[in-house]
Amino acid sequence: MSTNANIGSNPPAWPRISLVTPVWNSARYLDATIRSVLNQAYPNLEYIIVDGGSTDGSVDIIQRYESYLQGWVSEPDHGMYDAINKGFAHASGELMGWISATDMLHAGSLFVVGSVFAKFPEVEWITGRPTGFSDDGMAVEILKLRRWSRIPFLAGANRYIQQESTFWRRSLWEGAGGRVDDSRRNGSDFELWARFFRHAKLYSVDALIGGFRSHPDSLGLQNLAECHRVHEEIIQQELATMPQAPVLRSFRALSSRVMSIPSLEKPWRQLVLGTLPKLPGIQRAPVIRYRKNSWVIE
Repeated sequence: MSTNANIGSNPPAWPRISLVTPVWNSARYLDATIRSVLNQAYPNLEYIIVDGGSTDGSVDIIQRYESYLQGWVSEPDHGMYDAINKGFAHASGELMGWISATDMLHAGSLFVVGSVFAKFPEVEWITGRPTGFSDDGMAVEILKLRRWSRIPFLAGANRYIQQESTFWRRSLWEGAGGRVDDSRRNGSDFELWARFFRHAKLYSVDALIGGFRSHPDSLGLQNLAECHRVHEEIIQQELATMPQAPVLRSFRALSSRVMSIPSLEKPWRQLVLGTLPKLPGIQRAPVIRYRKNSWVIE
């Protein structure tokens, strides 16, 4: 892997962020993705791009930004998650995350990530407001801030943690196994979150961090049924390690039967799944918000 550390100064106040972008024939979107990262001028960034041997001009785009990258490589791989593992194997930052070659970060988002983790050493992973970009790069969707905890996540409520908005500490990454499961083509971010939940609470940050670009080549959008099947497989594997498994399995079976009835699906999602994360005994992490020029936990 070629390297170049010409990223700028590294003041102690800004923790080092390792960010990986996996690429495969993404020339149409890649330039915007890279600029969404580099234009922030975050002073302690370790940005690594791992290309799977693209043939559409993606490598030419990467080479234009080579002097601003900590490292990049173009060689055959076994898919996106294999590329992510390759990138993180060469990373050293105390904070970590990845942004796919079709998605983008919001302006100033790396400063959000760096300042939140610097302010709260007890926080081990965070996620921002879910947001979406159109195919041509317009920010067109900002969803409500959600709160997360392990039991509702595995029960089927709030399962969609937006990967583009999620960052974590290296200590959590290493404690949870130090790699993404690269044995499948989709769903392994979900599996990583399930492992993270074993070790730490997920804090929601009321800020814009990253966004998913809706485009026709998206693997997840092309086959949502397969993605959900993978999620179900991961959940069942996770439940096998938990004493609450019988109750959660029964609830999930009931939920599946109710939501198979079209007239009941929406009320069930709103009244039951929507309420589940708020029930007594559910250990939700507080929300992190920016108040009076400082981050606070509420």
